[in-house]
Amino acid sequence: MDPVTLGIAAAIIVILLLLFAFAGLRVVNQYERGVVFVLGRLRGAKGPGVFWVPPFISTMRKIDLRIVTIELPPQEGVTRDNVTVRVSADVYFYVVSPSDAVNNVLDYYRATVQIAQTTLRNVMGQSELDQLLANREQINRGVQQIIDEHTERWGIKVTAVEVKDVELPQTMQRAMAKQAEAEREKRAKVLLAQGEFQASQTLADAAKVLSTEPAALQLRYLQTLTEIAVEKNSTIIFPLPIDLVEPLRELLTVSSRRFEPTGSPARPSVASSTDAGQRSDPPMSAPPAPPYQPPASMPPLPPTIPPGTVDPNTPH
Repeated sequence: MDPVTLGIAAAIIVILLLLFAFAGLRVVNQYERGVVFVLGRLRGAKGPGVFWVPPFISTMRKIDLRIVTIELPPQEGVTRDNVTVRVSADVYFYVVSPSDAVNNVLDYYRATVQIAQTTLRNVMGQSELDQLLANREQINRGVQQIIDEHTERWGIKVTAVEVKDVELPQTMQRAMAKQAEAEREKRAKVLLAQGEFQASQTLADAAKVLSTEPAALQLRYLQTLTEIAVEKNSTIIFPLPIDLVEPLRELLTVSSRRFEPTGSPARPSVASSTDAGQRSDPPMSAPPAPPYQPPASMPPLPPTIPPGTVDPNTPH
């Protein structure tokens, strides 16, 4: 054969070999894996970087290994205590086994979304409204475990499920607001009663301490005056103890009884509730009135004339 022809044929063969070699090159990123099938058979997941697969007889599907976030649309359902609610949540998952994600499920993303919505509605129907509102972490863990059990054979790992919003009817919101208001009022009344009880106990203890030392009460009066004088008030109200007024009142009562006339009825002794509670002495009797004596300036009375006797001084 002509050497020129041989050279051309060799060049063509080399170019075909180079094209065949370049056709089998595959590039996979660091966060991806390439699942390779040769003549329909699984050869495994390859990557990251550059690798070669037999061209024209092999296929490859890239699988992303990063965490995928799914925002579930609001799911409407009825709780166990017959309350209609709408719940929305977020699901976080990633692919653990690229080969299982390709072989065991047609579309792992859509399948994970559907199983998450169904599980969320089921858990919502098995829970009461108070549990759904208060025990968010328990609801999240329950939904995550159920989804993870279903997606494990798909090569999917669910990392977290977060319930982010619970929508309630307007009537239920008003009822819950009334309940919360009543609960707050009850707590306020209980705290106020406890405060009054503690204040009364403290005042009783202070009264006992002051009763043991009479000078302590006087010092307390002086302290009160000092506090009032700081405000630069022109009027000062000084509390006068009833013990200082009691002797003067008794003296006035005795004096008024001594100068009462003999024929007038005796006045009943008036004793206040304070005197009855503080004094147990018997009531004082009024002193006897002195005998009546006519004044010195009154003229003497005429002599008494027996009946039947004629007075000589009487004109006839």
